[in-house]
Amino acid sequence: MPFLGTVGPFELIIVLVIVILIFGVGKLPDIGGALGKSIREFKAGVSDEDEKKKAAEEKPKA
Repeated sequence: MPFLGTVGPFELIIVLVIVILIFGVGKLPDIGGALGKSIREFKAGVSDEDEKKKAAEEKPKA
């Protein structure tokens, strides 16, 4: 991901502190789990679309 190249460790610490202040320490596991699930579902959706495109390209045209 090219946009992560400009984010340094100091910026990540600031974001983490802000998230902890907003949501609290008790909610962090829930937020992390939901974020991970969302990323997995997004990747699955993207790969499904790629497979559909490949299948459509491989079909012989009549």
